[in-house]
Amino acid sequence: MLVEGPEIQVTPVGALTRQLDDHQVQQLIKGYEAGATVYELGDQFGIERRTVSAILHRHGVAMRRRGLSDEQIDDAVRLYHQGWSLARIGDRMGVAAGTVRQRLHEHGVTMRDTQGQPGAGAV
Repeated sequence: MLVEGPEIQVTPVGALTRQLDDHQVQQLIKGYEAGATVYELGDQFGIERRTVSAILHRHGVAMRRRGLSDEQIDDAVRLYHQGWSLARIGDRMGVAAGTVRQRLHEHGVTMRDTQGQPGAGAV
């Protein structure tokens, strides 16, 4: 059963919520339209990247799909083979670690386990 009414924001105990005022929302939108990522804007405004995305969607801002170019994927493969973590590569390229993992997997790269060893089934 769906109940219509105001949105309820659930916040973990002890966590703080941050509301942006209208001026900050406009700054956020301008920043995104100027090329900033949702991650950069989240850091800048002290909010989660999902909140940034929600604000942009709410204001009808066209979202750009942030992926990796073929050149970036080649670079990610090289860096991963040099021992870089997925998170570090993602930070460098402005995407989530999961995006890096998915692209590496699609290109046949064997993932390491948490101790840096080749994953199960690797030779």
